[in-house]
Amino acid sequence: MDNSNGSNNIIGEGSVLKGNLSTSGNIRLEGKVIGDISSDSKVACGETSIVDGNVIAENAEIAGKVTGKVNVSELLILKSTASIHGDINTANLIIESGANFNGACSMGKELEVEEEDSSSNEKE
Repeated sequence: MDNSNGSNNIIGEGSVLKGNLSTSGNIRLEGKVIGDISSDSKVACGETSIVDGNVIAENAEIAGKVTGKVNVSELLILKSTASIHGDINTANLIIESGANFNGACSMGKELEVEEEDSSSNEKE
């Protein structure tokens, strides 16, 4: 299904969503989501946002709190007020001074190079 209408989804401050949210459009979050957020476009989490689940998107800008994995295929921006408690997987990452990140980070698209190097070791 092609959703080329450029839809924007907003969850305002004070709102609480329990369940998974999936869209092909943009998501702007100022409230709380208990569940996973998935977008084929951009996810923007404001300073008052809380996500208790995973965030999956093409691009993301996070200024609030995320407890879960963050998978972004292009660019992830962690603003100075961001607090991430979980692993990050992204192609490009910008972290502003003051951001809080606790977890593992995988970047880029060349993860198989190390595996090839370690398999060439010879036994004596």
